[in-house]
Amino acid sequence: MKNYKDGGPLALKVAESLQKSIPPHRKNLIFFLHEVQKELGYFPAEVVLQAAHYFSVSPAEIFGILTFYSAFRLNQSCIHHIKVCQGTACHVRGSEAIMKEFSRLLGLKPGEVDSQKGVCLEAVNCLGCCAIGPVVVVDGKYYAQVNLKEVEKIIASFSARENSHGTAEI
Repeated sequence: MKNYKDGGPLALKVAESLQKSIPPHRKNLIFFLHEVQKELGYFPAEVVLQAAHYFSVSPAEIFGILTFYSAFRLNQSCIHHIKVCQGTACHVRGSEAIMKEFSRLLGLKPGEVDSQKGVCLEAVNCLGCCAIGPVVVVDGKYYAQVNLKEVEKIIASFSARENSHGTAEI
């Protein structure tokens, strides 16, 4: 994922480049949305308009998809996006305690963003991988059967990645 602050012409160029390799058929829309998300880290409004034109759908339909699925973000509010599944299977295996531990260690409540640290903490209803719960997703990487002791290791793993790139520690 590259950092395209505030969308703009660079984000539009990225979308145009992706469109060259993806036929403008409706069946390819969600794949395209995922590719944009992977490349930009979020989905800028101007790219929504461009994609709507390219795929011959309304911008409202694209916004509907982007807001329905928790995999998509409409703003670039964080560098590290942590999702803790709170679905039934994960909940009965202790996901509530895992969320509390993330909250304690990061100083964030679910749904909050620490823009200085670049971290978002989110509770999601279901990630669709109930057999391996409790599940945590950090920046698209899935952690299965997470326990309380692993929470600190998970935070350390993305903090270490940040430090290896010469940026601030979390």
